[in-house]
Amino acid sequence: MKVNEPLNSPKTSNPQTYEIVSNGSSPPSEVPSSGVKNPTEPVLPPQRQMAWRVASNLAVSFKYAWAGLSYTFQTQRNFRIHVFIGALAIGLSVFLHLKSVEVAVIGLTCGLVLVMELLNTAIESVVDLTVKQTYHELAKIAKDCAAGAVLISAMASVLVASLLILPPLFSLIYLSVIH
Repeated sequence: MKVNEPLNSPKTSNPQTYEIVSNGSSPPSEVPSSGVKNPTEPVLPPQRQMAWRVASNLAVSFKYAWAGLSYTFQTQRNFRIHVFIGALAIGLSVFLHLKSVEVAVIGLTCGLVLVMELLNTAIESVVDLTVKQTYHELAKIAKDCAAGAVLISAMASVLVASLLILPPLFSLIYLSVIH
């Protein structure tokens, strides 16, 4: 059997189950469930079907990307909030006739926040998959750090948008009050 070949593939007529065996002094290893090790034959870890697929073409890649965006938009409240605020900031910057570079900077910083939200969702999903229903301090740290990255990017985005949008907005308000 090839190393990359799944145990339950059609080429394998005798699928085996594996169990973790440890003698206490060495790291555990996986051996066939019969418990007997053959010293001349290497013990291969069980192969499982991959949860991912390589996209066959560009259209399929976009389909997978859209599925991730759609999932995040449907399930993550903060992602929807960031989309709304980003659209509002870009719309306001266009309404205020900001320079193209300023609109681009606002768009890029808003995009960065959305990217961080997507990565946060991915990290949370992988951590949840790994620890399942059990609490683990390292899982908490991973999730908190990912959320912290979103917070920092959101604060930076608010700072950039404020510096670029507020002066012309206050000028417009001031001029409309005077006239």
